[in-house]
Amino acid sequence: MAKAGRRRGRRRATDTKVATIHQIDRKVLRNRMAPLEPLDEEQLEIIDNMSMRILEEQGIEVMGEHALNLFRKAGASVDGNGVVCIDRELLLDTVASAPERFEVTPRNPEQTLYVGDDVINFGLVSGPPNVHDNINGRRAGNFEDYKRLISFGQYFNVLTFFGNQATPPTDMPANSRHLDTTFVNLTLSDKAFFTTSIGAGRSLDAIEMSAIARGLSLDEIKSNPSVMTNINVNSPRKLDDSMAYGAMQMALYGQPVAVTPFTLMGAMTPATMAGALAQQNAEALLGIALLQLTRPGTPSIYGAFTSNVDMRSGSPAFGTPENSLANIAGGQLARRYKLPYRTSACNASNAVDAQAAYETQMALWGAVMGHGNLIYHAAGWLEGGLVASFEKLVIDCEMLQQMSAMLQPLKIDLTETGLEAMEEVGPGGHFFGCKHTQDRYKTAFYAPFMSDWQNYENWQLAGSKSALERATELWPKILAEFEPPPVDAAVKEELEAYVAKRKETLGKEEPALEPVGL
Repeated sequence: MAKAGRRRGRRRATDTKVATIHQIDRKVLRNRMAPLEPLDEEQLEIIDNMSMRILEEQGIEVMGEHALNLFRKAGASVDGNGVVCIDRELLLDTVASAPERFEVTPRNPEQTLYVGDDVINFGLVSGPPNVHDNINGRRAGNFEDYKRLISFGQYFNVLTFFGNQATPPTDMPANSRHLDTTFVNLTLSDKAFFTTSIGAGRSLDAIEMSAIARGLSLDEIKSNPSVMTNINVNSPRKLDDSMAYGAMQMALYGQPVAVTPFTLMGAMTPATMAGALAQQNAEALLGIALLQLTRPGTPSIYGAFTSNVDMRSGSPAFGTPENSLANIAGGQLARRYKLPYRTSACNASNAVDAQAAYETQMALWGAVMGHGNLIYHAAGWLEGGLVASFEKLVIDCEMLQQMSAMLQPLKIDLTETGLEAMEEVGPGGHFFGCKHTQDRYKTAFYAPFMSDWQNYENWQLAGSKSALERATELWPKILAEFEPPPVDAAVKEELEAYVAKRKETLGKEEPALEPVGL
């Protein structure tokens, strides 16, 4: 399995086939740059204080008696409408039990996901209800395309995790398709993934299936995180019971949860950065407090999804200056509370064009310079999240590889400065043929798989292809080359049996949130 994991996207030296694209090696990516801090100390204190006032004076509506009882028991006040108000000292003391860093181990330990500190992880697009490519056009999310998207995510070394669902397979029953997508995640891939957690039952299914894939008992998985989830607060200031119970079920088994308010300035928050950040902070911290009240020490992630709307139409906008700044500021807030940080790299373009690229780059730079540990939607997001695009996914992976290369440590020493080469070449010469260059020319610079660096005449002779056209040619070749990582036959059989049994019992013996620790 380990050897298979290292082979993804590459061929063995003895294989006569040539890989479709040049990939960077799979390794833990660390951000060697210092994080940017757009908020000065006074501004940070204002945001912190305003968010605490929201929690103390206005509160957040929480649905579900299990969750409300936890807050009551801890000492928070709960009114007749389920609005929770919590004292700042109690809140911060509760949040403080969350770890600063943790690991998530999928079925292949070589693909272990490190979350926290200066580690960056790029994730596949998550959640669009539609899929698009230039060969087959736009269509509703379906199971075959779901498998293709997971195959892309496994193939590209630069992608290290999957979001909740790459696209919902709408051609399958809504109450059981989470079982099929989890099965695909565990068989077509060996990377870490987020599961959909709409209710406790779906969470427990993902936990049990992940335990099967790793050969662990449910007790053992509590101290060995293997699967994650992301929940959204229904901004402004409402956490529904499906999200709460899904997250609480994960917490009961020690599995990581990202709490991500969906805060769009002008629609779900005030039309100001200050208002959006204060509300985001209050919503995220309350959700994390709920996880810690459920099970102290639950790996918890500070999630941020703050951007703005187009004030002319009300449509969400991404990759804006405000979105990029919010990505950076969100990291500053996460670090204040010593929490890992989840952010995103999104765009609002309706086509794989220049707008899609520059908006994604704006958001991506904000996410990276804000020291995001988990960067959601980093490959394939289009139409403001309504479409998972094959071509966009390929182009995004080129951008992510280049970002990864830029973040590598510099090698600076006497040999690297090339003083002897300068003497060899002399004034007015060139360095193409000198020994210093010949020793390095194969690996001196990042080699892109998407960019076309030919001169204009040769580019014309090759068909004058745009980046979009080149991406359309590449993705079918990638799928043809893709080899799923091997799965132990007994494990696959046990997973299939679990899925079959659960499909029979769905709606009859639906598991409820377990009362342990509540």
